[in-house]
Amino acid sequence: MPPGGGGEVFFSCPVRKLLKPIQLTDPGKIKRIRGMAYSVRVSPQIANRIVESSRSILNKFIPDIYIYTDHMKGINSGKSPGFGLSLVAETTNGTFLSAELASNPQGQGTAVLPEDLGRNCAKLLLEEIYRGGCVDSTNQSLVLLLMTLGQQDVSKVLLGPLSPYTIEFLRHLKSFFQIMFKIETKPCGEELKGGEKVLMTCVGVGFSNLSKTIK
Repeated sequence: MPPGGGGEVFFSCPVRKLLKPIQLTDPGKIKRIRGMAYSVRVSPQIANRIVESSRSILNKFIPDIYIYTDHMKGINSGKSPGFGLSLVAETTNGTFLSAELASNPQGQGTAVLPEDLGRNCAKLLLEEIYRGGCVDSTNQSLVLLLMTLGQQDVSKVLLGPLSPYTIEFLRHLKSFFQIMFKIETKPCGEELKGGEKVLMTCVGVGFSNLSKTIK
């Protein structure tokens, strides 16, 4: 946890020569919610309090909810105390919408109660579900970048309302790759509930991975 940190991340990724075009236009319906409440260098009860408060809101929406708790202490828990919650909603078509919140770093801002954090994170997830689309607002820019770098074929993705970050990112894509997206708004009817949806369409630049294994 910030500010002391003290953890490490192992990142491994398969090498891809080309990115395939995608057609993600049907997000499906929410079928289950999974999550992880984590706490380090604080009372183990805090993670349980987060789970109870978030479930008090999410249980009204769907019954299939499971939130795991992960408490670490001692040398494995890093250098700073803190806690947080990560929630993921999975749909019938295999798309994921996520929300995450963490406590303020030690000595910065006001202290956050675990109950408030759990409720606020649950509301953030419900906000993402209301916005809808095949990708949540945090990852909109990532999917648009991968569509841009794909093969010279048509890619389509259905998103919820575009976030200010995504709008600025689209301007960057135009500057760097000269790629313009076709943007169609889809009004909400019986099929698409929640916020207004946006269908994003583009033709990839045909980017190819030139990396070679260094002996």
